[in-house]
Amino acid sequence: MNPLPPEPAGGPNEIVAQTEWVVFRRSPIHGIGGFARKDIPAGTRILEYVGEKITKEESARRCEANNPYIFCLNDRYDIDGNVPWNPARFLNHSCRPNCETELDEAGERIWILALRDIRAGEELTFNYGYDLTEYRDYPCNCGAPDCVGYIVAEEFFDHVRKQRELERQAAAATASQPGHTNPAADDSAAQPDVHSPR
Repeated sequence: MNPLPPEPAGGPNEIVAQTEWVVFRRSPIHGIGGFARKDIPAGTRILEYVGEKITKEESARRCEANNPYIFCLNDRYDIDGNVPWNPARFLNHSCRPNCETELDEAGERIWILALRDIRAGEELTFNYGYDLTEYRDYPCNCGAPDCVGYIVAEEFFDHVRKQRELERQAAAATASQPGHTNPAADDSAAQPDVHSPR
């Protein structure tokens, strides 16, 4: 997806930045994440997504250069949030987010808004809203029980789930064909019994 922010030098609880509502530190989802400093009521504007206001043409150029921090502002401009003064860029994606983005009434500012009551210590997440273009390049590690496995907008969840099921069925059909061997199964006797921490 995007390069990881610098690893905190002092360990997983080292604070990278903080605002009134949010503290930023190492996340179990990805890189740095934002965590509620105190209980946050539903509907609260938690923090603003700030950055450099750029034209659509410049936005397209920066997106081609793999800048994942660009937000659509309006028909003419976008916001490039890849700036040091924008801690909101550290918020992670989730398939079951507790926040969403909201454009203000004037159409000039982007806010991170609490979708529901959020408890102190809970990681703040929102859906990045990616489309299906090369979605397999963006695996999701949000850990939600219904995670679709990739960072895509909710409108594409059913499509991605169907694709994953078709791929699973195709793999199962291939594995059951006569003469097909499973190299992993053949090597199992020689491999130590290692369990994943997940």
